[in-house]
Amino acid sequence: MNVEIISVGTELLLGDIVNTNAQYISRELAAIGINVYRQMTLGDNIDRLVRSFGIAFERADTVITTGGLGPTGDDITKEAAAKYFGQEMVLDQESWKIIEDMCLRYNVSKDRIPKNNIKQAMFPREADIIPNKNGTAPGAIFKKDGKRIIVMPGPPREMKAMFKDAVLPILIDENPDIFLSRYVRFFGIGESGLEMELMDILNSQTNPTVALYAKEGEVLVRVTARAKNEKDCLSLIDKKIEEIKAISGKYIYMIGDDSISESQSEMERLVGDLLLEKKKTIAVAESCTGGLIASYLVANSGISDSFMEACVTYTNDAKVRRLGVSPQTLDEFGAVSSQTAEEMAMGIAKTAGADIGLSTTGIAGPGGGSDKKPVGLVYIGLYYKGKVTSIKRVFPGDRRKIRERAARTALNEVRQLLEGE
Repeated sequence: MNVEIISVGTELLLGDIVNTNAQYISRELAAIGINVYRQMTLGDNIDRLVRSFGIAFERADTVITTGGLGPTGDDITKEAAAKYFGQEMVLDQESWKIIEDMCLRYNVSKDRIPKNNIKQAMFPREADIIPNKNGTAPGAIFKKDGKRIIVMPGPPREMKAMFKDAVLPILIDENPDIFLSRYVRFFGIGESGLEMELMDILNSQTNPTVALYAKEGEVLVRVTARAKNEKDCLSLIDKKIEEIKAISGKYIYMIGDDSISESQSEMERLVGDLLLEKKKTIAVAESCTGGLIASYLVANSGISDSFMEACVTYTNDAKVRRLGVSPQTLDEFGAVSSQTAEEMAMGIAKTAGADIGLSTTGIAGPGGGSDKKPVGLVYIGLYYKGKVTSIKRVFPGDRRKIRERAARTALNEVRQLLEGE
């Protein structure tokens, strides 16, 4: 089965509304092995929409639309689908009764229900109507000559519920196989670099399939398998992940979650879990990251059992006074140096009484850099069990990206430390 998605609404074209519906549907279809080769976004024009159906059916046998099912004159999706298939729109009494009852629940008397609401109960007799449990606009499935148009409402809350409860089961029943996906998360390598390393695997798109997703601060690889049962799917996935690990395993920080998290990265959650699991305490001294590490850590529920203290020591005076950094170190090596980072990490750990001391110092830009110490230069210090180490990184990007990349790289150092315990 090949599907095309058409999002209807002039407000989408104007950028007034972000089109999250197409993203949601594409993810759900990919998870059950249905191909989506094209998405279109159209304004509220019936003739353009009818022509777009013809274009879509040159490649697809099913078109899924969202939007354009309201009561006003510019809501034209059903009308366009009926026109494309040459079907007459008539009043569906059952749908109208549901709409009336919904309006009455909101204390609107029958004589005050807007007359244009009846438009939402108009369908061809040939259509399969999909009730809307969360709004007044029913969906429908239009069919003719092996082609199918599935129309759903535009509001995401209504669309997602309708898709999950009514549309997805139909699509699953039409496919006897099951599909499972697992994500592998990478840190410390960019999308293009990982693509080059995994090129042979990516080019061999049989079963399982492998796809790359770039997110802020990390890269995800989705492995999707198709089989008759869950056991066979998982076996295929595990074998493919072992191939990936053999090539790029040193960059992997998490394997096994089956969805893309809405958060930018899972790094902070993983480090929080490890700190609690290992019963280790941590204190953080930040300069260039300005509290980002602390913010990432406190996003974890229960982290107060591990996260003891954080301070932003932005000036040299603060580094000396709060952390005990030597003035001689600052004079000789500067605030942005491995020596300062190490003394910061040691100082915060000892004054807080924490198992782990973590520090950052660097040049986030856009000014302040030099040939010797360019913008993006960051030193990360790590203290643990009487030993202190540091790493040097030069991050690309603007001030925000440099700070975020430094903070998550610092957390990755803690992750590697704890996983090695």
